[in-house]
Amino acid sequence: MKKLILVILIITLSCKNEKKDSVEKTIETQTFSLREKIANAHGFEKWKHVSKIAFTFNVDKDNSHFERSWTWKPKTNDVILISEKDTISYNRKSVDSISLNADKGFINDKFWLLASFQLVWDKGTSISEPRLEEAPISKQKLNKITLTYSSDGGYTPGDAYDFYYSDDYLIKEWIYRKENAPEPSLITTWENYQDFNGIKIGLNHIKLEGHWKLYFTNVNVEFN
Repeated sequence: MKKLILVILIITLSCKNEKKDSVEKTIETQTFSLREKIANAHGFEKWKHVSKIAFTFNVDKDNSHFERSWTWKPKTNDVILISEKDTISYNRKSVDSISLNADKGFINDKFWLLASFQLVWDKGTSISEPRLEEAPISKQKLNKITLTYSSDGGYTPGDAYDFYYSDDYLIKEWIYRKENAPEPSLITTWENYQDFNGIKIGLNHIKLEGHWKLYFTNVNVEFN
């Protein structure tokens, strides 16, 4: 009887090990698109557990300062804007004439905060093949891709973004080109990365010339 129990135990353990090996092999052989690799390097796989994210969007230019704060519940799409002038609460599923300008601001600020995720989220976009190129600010050799938006729909149709990222797929610099113009509209760094329970966010974006800095404060990410 003891021998029989031992044989059953060995078979059970063997099956469990085979299952574990099978799962591990599936993970190892799973292929991700370039968009997913960049997003995952910034913690995209953790996003499904996020219940609320709050942040303050800041821009310092010369001697002026601008800021507005947001709270977003991505599962319900409830948004709260707190600015110097007003507080507006709305749901992104039912944007009206009152919340339209607030939503335009939210889309802009969220894009700066989570552009690495927008690579996966945004539909109607095309992405170029990666190539090694000198980054415009650091002059380092970095990987470059160009994300181009369709000319139809959205608040800023036809825009293009050149992302420069390192071999670990973290974004280091980018170029914004309005309506896919050949000349840059804005070039900034991606720096001061902070880890919010697995979600990596570059809090600072700085231009090479002039006194201009876009940055995030009061960032808080809550999980289910």
